[in-house]
Amino acid sequence: MMSDRNTEILEKAKDWFRETIAVNHIANTKKLKKSTQFNINPFLAVYLANFLTGNSSAESIAKALIYPRVLGTSITTSFGTNMQKFTNEVLDTFGSTTAGIDIEFIDQVDQQRKYCQLKAGPNTINKDDVETIAHHFKSVIQLARTNNRRISFDEMIVGVIYGAPGELSAHYKRITEQYHYPVYVGRSFWHRLTGDIEFYEKLIAAIGAIATESNYSRELEEVIQQLATQIEIQTLSQTQTQAQLEFQLEL
Repeated sequence: MMSDRNTEILEKAKDWFRETIAVNHIANTKKLKKSTQFNINPFLAVYLANFLTGNSSAESIAKALIYPRVLGTSITTSFGTNMQKFTNEVLDTFGSTTAGIDIEFIDQVDQQRKYCQLKAGPNTINKDDVETIAHHFKSVIQLARTNNRRISFDEMIVGVIYGAPGELSAHYKRITEQYHYPVYVGRSFWHRLTGDIEFYEKLIAAIGAIATESNYSRELEEVIQQLATQIEIQTLSQTQTQAQLEFQLEL
């Protein structure tokens, strides 16, 4: 039986995804009606349109531009940039007042207090972030020592919201291998936070339930059609069609 706290986390996660991620995703999609929202590579746009639909009509070019954005870049970026809201709204009961630390909690596996920086996914930090994280953790340990408290390296952790250990980038691995701070990702992180070894799967299912509310297919089709009417898209399509006709005549 799931604890009241864990049930509350699931409900807050659903609200956060619905009100932040989904809302921003729809708003960002609506912006794509204008060709100025894209840095269009005319070679790739035509190629990808044909790859996707078998032709280079304006509608096909519009789809080739929009699909990668709305199904990949837009939603992934939104998820990462809203991590602070996730921390404040979903994991607010674990909030930390320690500089450089996002949440503090009693690890339900080893019963140690953990000071945690939260990251979105297994590829969401860069080289410079490693040193920044290590610096924050070192400062916390030194401050604790000044206040006659002992905090060990394994109490300072990085928690990665989703992913698996084998998916962690080299930057995350360096946090452990070079600086000796643990990185817990996906299932392991949520197990330690909640004490429920299956909580990660429950969280995925809870977020997935929002999918039933997220049928935006009709509106997406309208965005595609409006983008297809843009002069730059029309010109690209017409130029390609004319080139194909001239090539066929030469044959």
